[in-house]
Amino acid sequence: MRKLPRVLAGTALAAGLMAGAMAAPATAGATASAGSAAASSKHFFGPYYSHWGDKFEKSHRSYFKGYWTKTGNQYWFYGDLFDTDRDRQWSYVWYRYTDRFGKSHTKWFKNTSFGHGDFDKFFGFKKGFVKDVDFRVCEGTNRFDDCGGWNDAF
Repeated sequence: MRKLPRVLAGTALAAGLMAGAMAAPATAGATASAGSAAASSKHFFGPYYSHWGDKFEKSHRSYFKGYWTKTGNQYWFYGDLFDTDRDRQWSYVWYRYTDRFGKSHTKWFKNTSFGHGDFDKFFGFKKGFVKDVDFRVCEGTNRFDDCGGWNDAF
């Protein structure tokens, strides 16, 4: 009977150590992932499509989707441009932004792969410099063919 209290105390001690060991890594992992998620949060937009056809027949031949992040005092845009019909015509993504003075700026990129184009950090600006960012997608023999409408992203 003298061994029973010692066995119970040893069992309780082992259970306590095991519970502590199981909880510590889960807490540390949750804290680390929450910190990194807050530092690199992504704000997604799109997909935005090109348009081809009339009011009776429309086709989304190309599309663009992406996200923007904020790192310190700087915003960065990332995106992917896809050509879905693989007809050997170029796909284009346009972006238009309005600066803090109200002036509008427009630029475009061409997908040179006839399939998937990846644009990393293609547009960046400091906090307070840009009021609005819009995108549109076109597909054809030049950058003005079969364009979709402008879509707000920021």
